[in-house]
Amino acid sequence: MSELNKDVVSAQTDKQVFDDGSTTIMEPRPEDGVANEISELSKKGYALLKENMTQEAITSFKQILDIEDNNNYALVGLGDSERKQGHFDAAINYYSKCLSCHPGNNYALFGLADCYKAQGKFHKAIEIWEQYLVHDDRNITVLTRVADAYRKIRDFKKSKQLYLQVLDMEENNAYALIGLGHLHYDFKEYKDALFYWTKMLELNPQNVDIRVLTSIGNCHRKLKTFDQGLGYFERALEMDPKNFYALFGLADCYRGLNQQFRSVEYWNKILEIDPRNKVILTRAGDAYRNTGDYKTATEYYNRAMDIDFDIYAALGLALICKGEGKYDEAIDRLTRLVRNDEKNYRLYIDLADCYLKVNQKQKAVEVLQNFQKQGIRSQAVVDMLNNLQDNRSLY
Repeated sequence: MSELNKDVVSAQTDKQVFDDGSTTIMEPRPEDGVANEISELSKKGYALLKENMTQEAITSFKQILDIEDNNNYALVGLGDSERKQGHFDAAINYYSKCLSCHPGNNYALFGLADCYKAQGKFHKAIEIWEQYLVHDDRNITVLTRVADAYRKIRDFKKSKQLYLQVLDMEENNAYALIGLGHLHYDFKEYKDALFYWTKMLELNPQNVDIRVLTSIGNCHRKLKTFDQGLGYFERALEMDPKNFYALFGLADCYRGLNQQFRSVEYWNKILEIDPRNKVILTRAGDAYRNTGDYKTATEYYNRAMDIDFDIYAALGLALICKGEGKYDEAIDRLTRLVRNDEKNYRLYIDLADCYLKVNQKQKAVEVLQNFQKQGIRSQAVVDMLNNLQDNRSLY
């Protein structure tokens, strides 16, 4: 690296002492002034960048390039400026140019990898971060980033290995614990995810991040320990009364506990914030239908369908017809849904059940057999078909 590129330039003596003890004043060297100018512009650029004065920072960094082509501080600074604005392709160009002139520059490698990560190019990000680790294999920030990237490409083994490596270096590192929680959750290992997120809560019980609380609650939802999940979602809601994940978690836990009236309360709180959320409209419709309030359920399903076709809202409307004893209409609706979603086993079960309600057992058998002809296995379909063929009661 050129001496001109140092942020802090060593002070130069202004006189020279000769062997006989005499001295002479030295003239300033031209390069000293250039070095100082570059150093000051670099400091100014990064200070401006820190204050989010991005365009002013870019001006300072470009002034450096006018003095010295391919200056590494200026190229990294310009890369950082573009990355901060979300201009990842432009940032990549600056970082790459820096690395072509200054191979192994850690700041350029770090910035380049972060750009690829932001673009979802996790394999490329990993490749760059591993180059960084050649120079600094104990950098916890980089190790957790690589572990995160491996998690994104679903490489469980390498991701876990790196997170655990971080914990060996720094016990209770928050990023590693949270990453391990997400990793196990992504692979449906909910008990292990619960272990790591609960550890995060134990480390900071008074100032816990709301995302830790909702993550613990979500583990309980997945484990169907709904009653244990409620407390975490309620605590999250105290911190942020409009938090979507807390509201959704409470609604879903009450649904799992078959307390539909409580469930509806929280579905509606979400709809107050996001009235056109098709998924939530359908969930609320389901809750009203399960309480027997078909009129309100129909209103919610139709609101969802007015936004866009939704298979679950359409199914809900068919099940209301079935619940009201309008079996022919239910059969018609379910038959159309089967044509649109031939692999949804639940549709076949509800359609077969409607045929049974109108004493058309053979039709019910044919419906279930049509599902099986697709080569898809559903234990619920197998059990219903076996019961019909063995003349066993389904009720």
